[in-house]
Amino acid sequence: MYNLRQFALSFILFAALFSGSKAFGQATAKADTEPPKNWHELDLKKDGYYGISLKQAYQFLDGKKSRTVIVAIIDGGIDTSQKDLKSVLWVNTKEIPGNGIDDDHNGYTDDINGWNFLGGKDGKADFTETAEEVREYFKLKDKYSNLTAALPGQEKQYAYWLNVKTTYDSTISKSKREIKGISSELNILTATNYYIKRALNLKSDQSFTIADLPRIKTTNDTINQSKTVWESVFHQIGETTTNAKIIKEISDYYATLNNILNPDLDVRARTTGDNPDTLDGKPYGSNILKMSDASHGTGVAGLIGAVRNNGFGIDGVADNVRIMALKVIPKGDEYDKDVVNAIHYAVDNGAKIININFGKKISPHKDWVDAAFKYAAEKDVLLIMASGNDNLDVDKVTVYPNDTFLDGSSIDADNFINVGASGPKLDENLAADFTNYGKKNVDVFAPGVKVTSIDADAELNTEDGTSFSAPIVAGIAALCLEYYPDLSAKQIKEAILGSALPLNGTMVIKPGTKDEKVDFATLSKTGGIVNAYRALQIASEMKGERKQ
Repeated sequence: MYNLRQFALSFILFAALFSGSKAFGQATAKADTEPPKNWHELDLKKDGYYGISLKQAYQFLDGKKSRTVIVAIIDGGIDTSQKDLKSVLWVNTKEIPGNGIDDDHNGYTDDINGWNFLGGKDGKADFTETAEEVREYFKLKDKYSNLTAALPGQEKQYAYWLNVKTTYDSTISKSKREIKGISSELNILTATNYYIKRALNLKSDQSFTIADLPRIKTTNDTINQSKTVWESVFHQIGETTTNAKIIKEISDYYATLNNILNPDLDVRARTTGDNPDTLDGKPYGSNILKMSDASHGTGVAGLIGAVRNNGFGIDGVADNVRIMALKVIPKGDEYDKDVVNAIHYAVDNGAKIININFGKKISPHKDWVDAAFKYAAEKDVLLIMASGNDNLDVDKVTVYPNDTFLDGSSIDADNFINVGASGPKLDENLAADFTNYGKKNVDVFAPGVKVTSIDADAELNTEDGTSFSAPIVAGIAALCLEYYPDLSAKQIKEAILGSALPLNGTMVIKPGTKDEKVDFATLSKTGGIVNAYRALQIASEMKGERKQ
């Protein structure tokens, strides 16, 4: 996903346009050489990239038999027609496709590959959501905004309101600042995009990459400046992407900011038609999983289980999984109710691993989510979550969901793994500059910088984000469970955390800073990076505790 912490483009774009390409070229050095597209799979000692040693893992498994594992992805939906995924999608055999009947009587009609909890009638979906603190602010402001102190018996509710208001004010202030920069970026990129496409004789629906730019030979200053702008943008964001993808990602981020500043608070009621503050068990949503925002979930699914060795797309980490797609993420914050129902759906339909790729600052129904986490634990289901891309110390700043339960029953659940993002080289940039971190609340790091996966519509995409780190860990977890099916969720977690050797003394740039150095080992509980080969070695030596 587009991340302003990764790409501060506005200054650079303005410099390119108004200072001249020569000055711009001096001011912005080309990014380091792109890592291999499969660097996350590689071995540090053999290949020089701090991947997960996947080749060594499969050598270790050679000759061993596996058992299929269902992995649920709670994300933004997936492209169910993607060639690299189609054969590994989970199929609900109790449903008859397309007959409009809830054949298995689970409340979800024609749920063949999963469910869209944001879906509505006529193929509509709840896309344009806002931040949770915005929803809660407008829900509570009439009741509490004129109070200066809590009414008797309402101390807890008033404290919650104060937290909501403080968070809301901060979010609005930040969004106002960012949307100005994004607006400038879009204007510049749109204008220069026009000149580049004209110079390349491209049609309106055609795109270009960095490889196309050398074909432009001209003395026209405007075109040359536009070319320089796009060269720098590609160097920063990724040399495998296209102009269309970059503009779309920035446009999507602009839309997210606009949804915060100008929220449509009735969109939920108009689409799904349910009350998100009532956990009543009534069905809502649709079975349409491929929608316009399916790119992210498709990439996540690919990293976990894209068909291996088929000469197409990428090779997933795990070789015998079935992917269950559960859509809960709009352009904004997810609803707690949808998260709860998605977890229950996954558990009840046989998923043993659930990949979670979202987070927010306010959780109005955390008790519901805590109960869902406990339900997953009771059924021996492992939850693997991306730590987030806000370069926050989550030991100090709370991000939801998490495994610190309101009732005090857990501060570190046995079936929950929180994953930070690491870079490809054992150097000062090993910790991704955007990743959240925390010695107590982030368990382990995994590759999350310039990671390549499949995309919707049979394409590839290279992204940064902890939401690509988490599925790599989920893939390793699935691999362990495939070949050692008697291991419990707790044991799989132990194998994964045990595989991450602490990198004591490895000094890296602290996420969110320019040059402050910290010991990498202080950024997570394990202090290391997950390794598939070592995880399997550990798993092979365990006596299974899974309750059949």
